[in-house]
Amino acid sequence: MNIKNYLGILKLTRLFKGFSDEELIHLFETHNYIISKYNKGTIIHFESEKCNCWDIILKGQVFIQKIDEKGNVLTITEFKVGDNIGGNLLFSKYPYYPMSVVAKSDTHILHIDKNLILQLCQISQDFLVEFLSCISDKTMILTSKIKSISMKSIRESIIEFLNYEYYTQKNKEIKLNMTKKELAERLGVQRTSLSRELNKMKKDGLIDYNAHSITICDFDIIRKS
Repeated sequence: MNIKNYLGILKLTRLFKGFSDEELIHLFETHNYIISKYNKGTIIHFESEKCNCWDIILKGQVFIQKIDEKGNVLTITEFKVGDNIGGNLLFSKYPYYPMSVVAKSDTHILHIDKNLILQLCQISQDFLVEFLSCISDKTMILTSKIKSISMKSIRESIIEFLNYEYYTQKNKEIKLNMTKKELAERLGVQRTSLSRELNKMKKDGLIDYNAHSITICDFDIIRKS
């Protein structure tokens, strides 16, 4: 796969918007890069694997997941086309993935050599600023997730999810674009615990739900959240 086919995607990101097509082609032709295809469910990077490149998603979506010794899965976050992974690890003294990176769907990823990143930072201050911003954002995502898991009950986590989706979808019936298993992983709980709490909330008259949606029945949970 040739980088020329993905220049439009790269230039839609804040990182590369200041470069012309010719500049990007020249930079990539003179440095090492790989564009790899991963099928849905494939582990792109294993936990504790050394980070040797900076990844940009050109197609598809990926999960960042933590799997404990019992096999429980916690989905930290998801990344989509244009997002990048590994910038916060590549220049670290301990450049190893703390979690697994998994393809949520069929995915194409651009793996960029460390030397090319260094050159991009040197020739473009805008790129340098955006690169540092990306590193900071990744740190905040992890910090926010840890705080959310450690301080909230399952019900509080569900209500927070419903609150966000209600204002995003602007509808009391929240359409789920994920399975109950994926929702449990996103909230950092076991699927059985999620189902048990959803049943309790239904009995309390707060919600109703099926396999594809959760309907808010008591809007006090939105106002109070």
